[in-house]
Amino acid sequence: MDLRYEEKEYVLDKELIEIDETKASAEEMAEYRAHEKDATKVSCIMVATKTPELQRFYEDYWPYRICQDLMEKCHQSAHQERYEIFSSIITTKMKNGDSVMSHLQRMQRYVDHLIKLNVNFDEELSIDIILHSLPPCYDQFKMTYHINKEEVTLSKL
Repeated sequence: MDLRYEEKEYVLDKELIEIDETKASAEEMAEYRAHEKDATKVSCIMVATKTPELQRFYEDYWPYRICQDLMEKCHQSAHQERYEIFSSIITTKMKNGDSVMSHLQRMQRYVDHLIKLNVNFDEELSIDIILHSLPPCYDQFKMTYHINKEEVTLSKL
């Protein structure tokens, strides 16, 4: 079912709020009942597409609340993921004798993962962090890099 085609997408963005039937106008009641009917259909579809555990959890939720809860859970998950990647990126140090290429590739994967999580992580900062992660035997290389002030991409580094 395409919610846009069926014009039921609004139930994801507009919360269904109970109204007092004794005080509501006929127009308000009709609008409420239409919203409730659409929300029930969409809710059934949403719950049916979840795992059995999530089906039990969301069976009494309206679509708006399901969306809000899922967005909150995704945000928490992304936040935790960003934290773990940042922790790895700042604690990763290349050991003497390790392959520079494999170290750079590992660091590049961290940066790429952060970019996928919509973290604004410019290339200059990435290069600074990678240079910092190199062992003392690369001090001459780091000094030459900073003295030359050459614009270099991460892949060129």
